[in-house]
Order: sequence, then C-alpha cells, then structure tokens
Amino acid sequence: MKAIWKGGISFGLVNIPVRLYSGSVSHTIDLDMIRKKDQCPIQYVRVCKKDGKEVPWDEIAKGYKKEDGDYILLDKDDITKLMPEKTQSIDIFEFVLEDEIPSQYLEKPYIIEPEKQASKVYALLREALKKSGKVGLAKYVLRTSEHLGILKPDGDAIILIQMRFDEDLRDPTEAKLPTSIKIQKKELDMAMSIIDQLTEKFEPEKYKDTYRDELLKLIKKRSTEKGKKKPAKEEAKPKAKKAPKDDLLEQLRASLEAIKN
Repeated sequence: MKAIWKGGISFGLVNIPVRLYSGSVSHTIDLDMIRKKDQCPIQYVRVCKKDGKEVPWDEIAKGYKKEDGDYILLDKDDITKLMPEKTQSIDIFEFVLEDEIPSQYLEKPYIIEPEKQASKVYALLREALKKSGKVGLAKYVLRTSEHLGILKPDGDAIILIQMRFDEDLRDPTEAKLPTSIKIQKKELDMAMSIIDQLTEKFEPEKYKDTYRDELLKLIKKRSTEKGKKKPAKEEAKPKAKKAPKDDLLEQLRASLEAIKN
C-alpha cells in the first residue's frame, strides 16, 4: 500500500506519528470513451472559454468568482498557510459513544499505521478506545480540505472514518414524505413477518458487486462474438401488469409465501 498522508495523531499532550492509507479499493471497470466509427479514444483538454486555446497546467490557478464576474486568485501556498499545523495533524478533540453517531454521517474509511517508534503509544490509544467503548472525534486537513472523522479500533488497527459535517446533510423533510397514512394492523403484522423471515446475521463477505460481474461477462461475450453474425433480436416480453393499490395486503401475503417456499 502507498501512504496518502503522513503526520501525527494529537491525543491530549501526546503526538503519535502515523501514516494514512486508503481503507477501500475500487473494483469498478473503466470504460473508455471512443469514437464509434474507428474506435479512436476521446481526449479531454483544458481549454480557455474565451479564445478556445489549450491551457497548460503551469498556467492554471484557482479563483473565487465575485458578483461582478472578476476573480480573486488563490494558489496552493495561500491555502496551506491558512491551517499549517492542521495539515500535519489528526486532532482528537473529544470522545463519544459510536452508537450516538447516525450512519448518514459516516463517509469513507482510512487505515492508520504508526511509525515504528510510536508503536507503544499507538497500541495504548487502541486499547484505551476498546476498553472505553468510545471513539475519538477528530479534525484533520486532507487535500486542502478540512474534514471531520472518528478514530476507532478495528482488531489490531486504529481506523479513521471520514464524516460529513452536519451542514453537508440535507434535511429529509425537504422531500415529499407520507405523514397521514393509515396502516392496517394486518398489513403491519405481515410486513413484520417478512422482515423476520429475511433477517440474517450481517456477513459483508457474502455481498458481491453483481453488476461488475455481469459487465465482465458481457465484455467477454462481446470479445468472442467479434466477427460473428449478430443473432436476431428477441421479441420484447409483455410487461407484467401492476397490481392495484388496494391489493397491498395480498402482495404482502404473496411475498411471505414466496420467502417460505
């Protein structure tokens, strides 16, 4: 693994030198954009909107657009100088029970590895977190952005889970939600029975990216079909009729029977 960040965990007056690694791996299949007629790859370039000319990286800066249309220029040094200490530190500022954090706040995992000389104090923090049953709330800067996160033990490791700030979450009440719907007891009992029948212990290794597998099969199929005559298209099957809305209880009953069988 390649470290994406080096710095330290600030824990009271203690500093633990650490390296940060991404805690997730993407298995998505990259599909290139190509021109249909000759399979020529498509390339994107950085073009000035005014004169249409390509702009090299060394001439590119970042700017904040004002109301009058002019820009206030900012470079990397300007941004780094705003929070120089934070760019090298994961600062634990309080401890909370993990159960108190709603799941919608959790975003991305990272693995924290201690530098060799910090192994003991790293292990001390890990065991203290385990014994307390709490997680450390921390702030840190990564790629010029400040983030909120929690530090929690995971076996022999301490992992950092990046969180969303409260202001980044939308209020669910912005959506049109049913509020005055009457649910019959029979309907609720049947729905609860379906939940009970489908309840299992969570085992994450059981769940696979089936879309990726199907896409790989399609790519393999297309590669063997190259040069062969295309098969005739099958006639589209008629769509199943939707059950009327007042058949909810019947749908629940049928769902329960299907699960049992």
